[in-house]
Amino acid sequence: MVAAFLGLRLYSVLGRRAEQEEESVPQRFDSEDKPVATVRPAAAAPALPARPAELEGVMPAVERGIREIASADNRFVLGQFLEGARGAYKMVLEAFWNGDRDTLRELCDDDVFAGFVAAIEAREAAGETLENTLIRIEETRIHSASLDGRMARIAVLFVADIAAVTRDRDGHVIAGSLDDAIESRDVWTFSRNIASRDPNWMLDETDEG
Repeated sequence: MVAAFLGLRLYSVLGRRAEQEEESVPQRFDSEDKPVATVRPAAAAPALPARPAELEGVMPAVERGIREIASADNRFVLGQFLEGARGAYKMVLEAFWNGDRDTLRELCDDDVFAGFVAAIEAREAAGETLENTLIRIEETRIHSASLDGRMARIAVLFVADIAAVTRDRDGHVIAGSLDDAIESRDVWTFSRNIASRDPNWMLDETDEG
């Protein structure tokens, strides 16, 4: 029962899950088709327009944080960042569900990685498996943004539909249903040292939205 709870709640680090017709999202923090979890800048394009659509409706403090990051890092492009964040959201969820520690290691910082691994190990010890499917991401919105010295942190709210099933070691369904989708609301925070040559953003915090 503990492992089933962890499977459905993603070790208490993620929100609720679940539905059908998976929406295609990027594979990494990379607008190009490359196996790197990074946001790529648009060559010769302004970092942030006067009022990009992605900032409509956000609080003034959030917009101020985004503009500070864009001013300090000429490689930062808000639209590409959000596109990459959607891809990372999909990849991290699927890696957790499949027990793919290598992918989680690439995309998460030490603390978040350790939380996922603990949940995976508990699930494996109980002989349970997850058959979860990301149906669609309904909304991706900037939740907060800040620049502390050279460390940029951006929190993104994801609203998604996920179908979730947990099976025991004999293959019997012990929780969830693929016929019913659950709305998931998660706030994931990504960070990057803008002084670093490494363009990768790492997932360094997860919470429920």
